[in-house]
Amino acid sequence: MDTKMMNYLKSHKKIMVSLSELENLFSGETDYKEIVDQIELLVSKGILQPIHSHGTNLKQTPLFNTYKIIKKNLMGQLNDEIQQYSLLLHPKIQLNEYFSLSEAVWKRDLPYIQKIDQYLKEKGLPENEAFAPERSVQLVSDEKWIDEKGGKTLLERIGIWDLCKINSVPEPLMLAINPSQFLHQEHRHLIVENKTTYYLLAEILQETSFTSLIYGAGWKIVSNIQLAAKQLGLESKSHKFYYFGDIDMEGISIWYNLRERFSMEPALPFYKSLLQKASSIGKETQYRNEEAFASFLQYFSQDEQHNLTTLFHEKRYYPQELLNKAELQNIWRNLHGSYC
Repeated sequence: MDTKMMNYLKSHKKIMVSLSELENLFSGETDYKEIVDQIELLVSKGILQPIHSHGTNLKQTPLFNTYKIIKKNLMGQLNDEIQQYSLLLHPKIQLNEYFSLSEAVWKRDLPYIQKIDQYLKEKGLPENEAFAPERSVQLVSDEKWIDEKGGKTLLERIGIWDLCKINSVPEPLMLAINPSQFLHQEHRHLIVENKTTYYLLAEILQETSFTSLIYGAGWKIVSNIQLAAKQLGLESKSHKFYYFGDIDMEGISIWYNLRERFSMEPALPFYKSLLQKASSIGKETQYRNEEAFASFLQYFSQDEQHNLTTLFHEKRYYPQELLNKAELQNIWRNLHGSYC
């Protein structure tokens, strides 16, 4: 079965696909009979279903003008592969969650699962606790994998996070403080993903009503945000956090991960200002967390939601750095209570 066509159908967002779309997957030199054979094979396997009411292309060996994609049958091959691996891997590794995830997630995670499987079969389950970087090296030969590259999520997904006995001691937060706010009962904090933005905003922290400015350092913030109140000596007070990251899938996923643990709102004035800029090309390989994206969209107007959806469909993004120093500082100076 044609791999290119299968991949296209799996990623196709609509339930219907036109004959012209299918034909475009073949090179111009492809014989019509070969196209017929490939499409009829998919029909025979229940992956494509012809829409008779849309008619045919009227050729001697006709093909229908439109086909319905039967997603359940399309994913059957992937489910069979996952089931096969479940019989071969270490018995503690659970793959059930992958039956409800995309093929892209499965293909991305599989090399790591195989490394973990090899480790468990050779060494067994860890008997002693280890810090995340040490355990990362043992499992997948990458010290940053657990803390910075989604390793914790994968280990939780396959059901062995607790069994790995990982002692996650977070690094201290890098933050700037505004002492004039310390006597208040409620405290607001702005987290920014990138270092350049952090330094530009730190210059005017005391001109704002925020207690601190926190450097997120990408995914590191997910493990060390819990230290904020303690490092500030404000553990008995109430806290509200706002996040400003790149408008790309990773930045949105970081915010969503934080929101699952804390009261964490997107710093909307910054994001809305970014949307007024020209977007950049790149970040094609980032994993799209559909749940995170849907949650992020709820904070924007319908027009903005449409623009964001188009942005990611076109594999584009907005880096924080599109806002210059004056723009960043002006936005933060004008973040008043009505927003927060």
